[in-house]
Amino acid sequence: MSVWRKKPISAFEAEMKKSGLNRVLTRWGLTSLGIGAIIGGGIFTLTGIAAHDYAGPALALSFVIAGIGCLFASLCYAEFASVLPVEGSAYSYAYGTVGELFAWFIGWNLILEYMMGATTVAVAWSGYFVKLLHLFHIDFPIWLCNDFATATEKCLKAGMEAPSFAVNLPAFVITWVVTSVLVKGIKEAASTNNIIVILKISVVLFVIIAGAFYINVENWTPFIPNEVAELDANGVATGKMNFGFGGVLTAATIVFFAYIGFDAVSTQAGEAVNPKKDVPFAIIASLVICTVLYILVSLVLTGMVKYDVLDKAAPVASAFSEKGLTWAVFIITIAATAGLTSVMLVMMLGQTRIFLGMAKDGLLPQFFKTLHPVFKTPHKSTILVGGVISIVAALTPIDKVSEMCSMGTLLAFAMVCVAVMLLRFKKPELERPYKAPAVYLVGTLGVAFNLFLMAYVRKETWFAFLIWGTLGVLVYFLYSRQNSNLHNASDESL
Repeated sequence: MSVWRKKPISAFEAEMKKSGLNRVLTRWGLTSLGIGAIIGGGIFTLTGIAAHDYAGPALALSFVIAGIGCLFASLCYAEFASVLPVEGSAYSYAYGTVGELFAWFIGWNLILEYMMGATTVAVAWSGYFVKLLHLFHIDFPIWLCNDFATATEKCLKAGMEAPSFAVNLPAFVITWVVTSVLVKGIKEAASTNNIIVILKISVVLFVIIAGAFYINVENWTPFIPNEVAELDANGVATGKMNFGFGGVLTAATIVFFAYIGFDAVSTQAGEAVNPKKDVPFAIIASLVICTVLYILVSLVLTGMVKYDVLDKAAPVASAFSEKGLTWAVFIITIAATAGLTSVMLVMMLGQTRIFLGMAKDGLLPQFFKTLHPVFKTPHKSTILVGGVISIVAALTPIDKVSEMCSMGTLLAFAMVCVAVMLLRFKKPELERPYKAPAVYLVGTLGVAFNLFLMAYVRKETWFAFLIWGTLGVLVYFLYSRQNSNLHNASDESL
């Protein structure tokens, strides 16, 4: 009955052999999923805020710092994925090394990363889709592309009468489009993602190559602007720094969230052809590829336009618009819209696979592990997740709580770094097709980096996070502890 009971490694190996999922994902198919999850709205929006307010041309350095911080966690994820190539990601890794309650808490908080993240992306997709239609002179009514609170706010700001009803229809529809693709099968989902990833990378390369011809090196001087203390609306110092090396670090905490998603690769281990080798490769490869692209894009943007005139909301489009390349805005907006679709697809995919892993262990009802007889996907779970996301995205001002997504991610990253060190110490004899180099140094730096970023999260988010965590602990003691497979040693899965 101990809350620290661990799932035997042999049980994971048995599950791998009898998994009902279709193993169709190759090394590059997994890498594509990773890139699909990472490159999204972040590169088209966060770069503006980070460069304009905090780092200036040194935004490239911020991307390097954030990329290195993510690399620590990715190396730990890669080692775990080679030892335990199952669909539960950080949840499963913790279950096999630290204990049940710890694993449950991580799985519970991964809901924040994947489900909350997908909801936020659905709302962001709606915004880009409306912008795209506007470029073709088609305008959505405010009440039909925003939740009630946001629609009321926008109408009053525009001097219009507040609506009596509002719903974010584009966000609702795109959620069900993605859900239908995921129910159909992993092969279809991966193929859809591959097409979008090719489009996204093509446009990012277009931004880099075309923008390079318009770089004015004088815009990079000074590379790190002089440091200034950030003040709030009342003129009181916030503790954050604008510019200087302090500003570069603050910008790194902002752009870090453009990297979220590489860990979703580990949730697809159950559908990988050769998970022990291909999942670690895909985790690291997707992160490295995206880091290089991010650094190049940031150098191009701050070289094309002086950092202090970059538009904070749409920096990439505004930089090209400043140079008279208005036709490029169409391409960039289309890419951003498509890019967010693949982010959403991979996040929803990851969420359902984590639910599948938890249900297989008895910590969630059997409903979550039911597979479709033809498509071999957890269709019931996928439809439920799609339903929740579509309703919340259509009716809730999700931007108010989107930081919760980051909290779940940072916790998972830190805990995986802890767990990989524990497993290396306690089970040194385990076969490890991939071993993280200098694991104790890498793991410690990974924990420190993620705790550092958590310290920058708003107090309101910490409060909400503690409430969510308390609710999770209650669910564990009221349901999961008694229904766990480990509670009944005769369970056939063990």
